Amino acid sequence: MKKGGFTFVLHSHLPYCRQAGRWPHGEEWIHEAAAETYIPLLNAFYDLRAEGVKWRLTIGITPILTEQLADELVLNNFEEYLHEKIAAAEKDILRFSSEGMTLARTEAREIAKKAANDAEEKARTAAAALQTAKAETDEEEPATPKNLEEPLLTGREALEKSGDIKEAAALELASKRAGRQIDADLAPLNVPSQVIAIHEAEVDLVEAADATPEENEPPAEADQRYGLAQYYRDWYGKVLDSFVNRYQRDIVGSFKTLQDEGYLEIITCGATHGYLPLVSRDSTIYAQLAVAIASYEKHFGRKPRAIWLPECAYRPAYYATGEDGQQYYKPGIEEFLAEQNIRLFFSETHTIEGGVPVGKAGTETLIGPYSYVQRHYVIPASESLPQTNNTTFQPYWVNQPQVAVIGRNNRTGMQVWSAKYGYPGDADYREFHRKDSGSGLQYWRISGPDVDLGYKDYYHPEWAEGKTYSHAQHFVGLVESELGGFSDNAGKPGIMACNYDTELFGHWWFEGPDWIKHVLRGLSQSETVDLTTASDWTEQHPPDTVLAIPESSWGQQGTHFVWMNPDTEWMWPPIYAAERRMEKLVEQFGPKASGNNRFMLQQAARELLLLESSDWPFLVTTGQARDYAEERFNQHLDRFNEISNALEAAGPNGEFGEDALASARRYYDLDNPFPDIDYTVFANRERNK
Repeated sequence: MKKGGFTFVLHSHLPYCRQAGRWPHGEEWIHEAAAETYIPLLNAFYDLRAEGVKWRLTIGITPILTEQLADELVLNNFEEYLHEKIAAAEKDILRFSSEGMTLARTEAREIAKKAANDAEEKARTAAAALQTAKAETDEEEPATPKNLEEPLLTGREALEKSGDIKEAAALELASKRAGRQIDADLAPLNVPSQVIAIHEAEVDLVEAADATPEENEPPAEADQRYGLAQYYRDWYGKVLDSFVNRYQRDIVGSFKTLQDEGYLEIITCGATHGYLPLVSRDSTIYAQLAVAIASYEKHFGRKPRAIWLPECAYRPAYYATGEDGQQYYKPGIEEFLAEQNIRLFFSETHTIEGGVPVGKAGTETLIGPYSYVQRHYVIPASESLPQTNNTTFQPYWVNQPQVAVIGRNNRTGMQVWSAKYGYPGDADYREFHRKDSGSGLQYWRISGPDVDLGYKDYYHPEWAEGKTYSHAQHFVGLVESELGGFSDNAGKPGIMACNYDTELFGHWWFEGPDWIKHVLRGLSQSETVDLTTASDWTEQHPPDTVLAIPESSWGQQGTHFVWMNPDTEWMWPPIYAAERRMEKLVEQFGPKASGNNRFMLQQAARELLLLESSDWPFLVTTGQARDYAEERFNQHLDRFNEISNALEAAGPNGEFGEDALASARRYYDLDNPFPDIDYTVFANRERNK
C-alpha cells in the first residue's frame, strides 16, 4: 500500500558569466558544473530510462542558466574545457609514472644540492664577516672558524638553517612539479593546494640534500596518483563523449526530452535570480517572472507550472507609504505567481512548521557555498515563529486557493546538506577542497572529519562507489519510514519534497549523481512510496488548508541577512534608482518602440536584470569572489546608466550618436541573454498611481 509520494526538487543555477572571465571566476563556473553535475546527472537519468526504471523527479533550471547552456559560444568553450582536462590528466599520467617520478627525484636532488651549496656559501660569508668584525675590535685572540659562536654548517643542516634559500628552492621545486610558476604570495588562487605543495617540496628538499645516489640506482616507483590520473582521463573522456555523441551538444534539449516523456518536471525561477523581497518596485518582480516564463516557453515548448523562488525568498502582501504620504497595497509574491498562472512554489521548513529556522536556514554547518557565510559573520538570530500543527508532508494554499506551497523536508534534507552527519562528509568520498597544484585534479579523499588537508589519504573510486550504494539504501529506508509514519498518523498519504542545489551533486559531492541514481532506482521498487513530481502531486492531492506564511528565505536564520548586511547594503540604493529609471524609460518611449530605440531599451532591460541578480551580494557576503562580484555589479550598473543616458538624451524622436550605438552593441555581445526580451514588462505597476 502506498503511503505517499516522494520527489527530489533540484535547483540548478549559476550567475551570468558568459565571456566574463575564466579561472578562477567566470565562465569556467559553467564548464565545471556542466562537466561535474549536469552531464553526469543526464547520464544517470538516461541510464535509468534505458533500464526501464519508472523514475520521476522535479528540477529547476534558472532562466539565466538555461540561456547560457544553450549559448553556442559557451558550449564551444565547454568542449575546449573538457579537452583541457583530459590533457591535464594525460600530463599527470606521465608525471606520476615511474619515468616521471625518476625524473622528479633527480630534479629534487639537483635543486637541493644547489640550495645546500648556496646555504653553505652564505654561512661562510657570514662567518668571514663576523671574523673581520671581531678582528677590528682588537680582541686578544683573533676569531677563526673553529671558535666562532656557531660552527659552520654543511649540506642538509646548512639548508635547514637558511630559511630564505630553502623557501626559494621549495618554490622552485613545487613550480617544477606543478608545471607552472606558483605564486610566491599565495594570494587567492587555490591557496590550500599551493601551501601544501610548497610544504611538501620543503620536506623533500631537506631529505634530498644529503642523498647520495646509489650505483645503478633503480627507477623510482610510480606514484599512487598514477592510476587516479588514468581514472580522470577516462572520466572526462566519458563526459566529452556523452556531451558530443549522446546528447548532441544539447544539454537543455536533453532535459526537455525527459520532461516531454514524463520523467521530469522542469520548474522555473526568477529570470536572473533576483532577490524579490528586497527590490523596491513591483515592476521588477513582474519582469523577473515574465521574462523567465518567456524564456521557459522558448526552450521547453510549454509554460511552467511551478517555480523555485530565488533563494526561496518570499514576500507577503503589505501596505507601503507613497511619496504623498498615503498608504497603498503591495501584493504578496503568490499574487504575482497567480497572475502568471504558476500554481506552486517551495519554502523553508520553519515557514510551515513554525519554530526556529532549521537545517539549511539554521545554524548547521553545511556542504557547499552557503558554508562560507558562517565563516565570515555571526548571523543575527531570527525570532522563533509560533509552533504550528502544519507539516511539510502536505501542500498548502497561500492566503487564497490559487497558489500552493510545499515546505522543504528537513529530516531527509540534512542527510545531504549537513557537513556533520550528511552522506557527503563520509571519509571515502572525494575531498573537494584539495586540488593538485598543477593540474587542479582532486586526488584525495575526505579521510575523516578532522583530517587536515595536508594529511588526506588518496582517493579510491571503488570505495566511494560502494558508499553511494549503501547510503542510497539508507536514504530509501528513511523516506519509506518518514512517509509511513506520517500516513499512519494522519490517515492520508503525504508528499516529501527534498530540496537541494543541483550543483551539490557532482561538483561539491563528486559521487552525488550516482547516489541519486541509486535512490531513484530503489524508490521505483518501493511498495510504499510513489515517485512523483511536485506539480503532479499537488494537482492530484490539492491542499485543503490555507496558510499565511511569513517573509523568509532559505538563507541562514531564514532572513534576508545574506543579501542585506553591512557589506552589501551599498548595492541596494543603485538598484532602486535603476528600477525607477527603467519605469520612466518605458513610459517615455511607450510600448511600440522600434529600430534603435527598441534595441537600446532591450539592452537596458537586460543590464537591469543582470544588475538585480542575487548572486552579487551573495558572493560578497560569502567572500568567495568578493572583488569579482563587486566588479560585475558595477559593470552592469554602469552599462545600464550609460544606455539610459543615451535614451533620455535622444528621446523617442531623436537619434543616437554612433558612439552610443557602438557601446550598446558591444554590451549586447557581452550580455545577450533573452534576445527577444519585452522591455515593457518593466512598466510601473505600483498601486498608488
